[in-house]
Amino acid sequence: MSLKVGFIGWRGMVGSVLLDRMRAEGDFAGLEPVFFSTSQAGQSGPPEAKGAALRAAQDLDALSDCDVLVSCQGGEYTQTVYPRLRKQWSGYWIDAASTLRMDPQAVIVLDPVNGKQIQTALDRGIKTFAGGNCTVSLMLMAAAPLFQAGLVEWLISMTYQAASGAGAAKMLELVQQMKELSSAATRTPAQNALEVDRAMTEAQRSTELPQAEFGAPLAGSLIPWIDKAVPNGQTKEEWKGSAETNKILGLEPPVPVDGICVRVGTMRCHSQALCFKLRREVPLTEVEQLLASGNQWVRVIPNEKEASLHELTPTKVSGTLSVPIGRLHKLNMGPEFLGAFTVGDQLLWGAAEPLRRVLRIVRGEKAVASTV
Repeated sequence: MSLKVGFIGWRGMVGSVLLDRMRAEGDFAGLEPVFFSTSQAGQSGPPEAKGAALRAAQDLDALSDCDVLVSCQGGEYTQTVYPRLRKQWSGYWIDAASTLRMDPQAVIVLDPVNGKQIQTALDRGIKTFAGGNCTVSLMLMAAAPLFQAGLVEWLISMTYQAASGAGAAKMLELVQQMKELSSAATRTPAQNALEVDRAMTEAQRSTELPQAEFGAPLAGSLIPWIDKAVPNGQTKEEWKGSAETNKILGLEPPVPVDGICVRVGTMRCHSQALCFKLRREVPLTEVEQLLASGNQWVRVIPNEKEASLHELTPTKVSGTLSVPIGRLHKLNMGPEFLGAFTVGDQLLWGAAEPLRRVLRIVRGEKAVASTV
């Protein structure tokens, strides 16, 4: 029996990456996909729709006809539709948005890290799954074994987050800003660095520079604030670091995680500088072995200049499932303090890939149930 899976928000950035990954992995075989739209119901869908028209994403009866719903539509859609839908539907809901992550009846999914928790939740009858915060997911893909071994007393993560984490419109504005700055630079003699700098700064400060999306220049600069404020001086993005890390790993007592989240002018890879306070002194060789054993995608990069320049950058990692971690060394504060740097693709392990993989897990669960 094929599984009827509805897709909402599949045209957006995360949804498009999800469909591409599903196609690459042959995930549509044996599925009965149904495609929904918030604004273009009745129009043609992607090839996997096999000629069927798009369904209205607000149609609760059409949604309820699916065994599984995968939403990349965003938090407002989830807030509006999910509570009403649950009154008449008991299927599996898989969501990229943050809305349901901290719901007691939802599991944040990152199966290379918390596959056992996901299976336990399925055994308990849980049917709501949410992809985690992109920065948290990427950090845990690289560093989860340290937490799982009970070695982490606390963590500070300083992030360098790509434009993609804020959405497609933000990515396009970054490119427009780059074009404006490049144009300003080409009007200045290239051999005079101070003149080029002056022209670039004037262009960045100009009211002509596109910044309706970010509210500030990002190209050639950075923005030290992501998401809205929360009461203790953090932004919500920073709050998620502790809340979601502890929920994903099921840590008790919770491990404090904090830091400052910064938007930088890269397109789709998030990077993080990590400072771990370990519960005991652990030799670096043991740390490296532990991290390397975490999953098949993590790569431990030697703490050397050439390796760091070529392997530990957004340029190298963008568009791949690789999650390198490097710059591993003991900090001057003491032998139990560990420094590290990691980078990963925000649209893959930070967004689409955990959804794709939990859909496969649910599909296997349904297949087993149908044979019982």
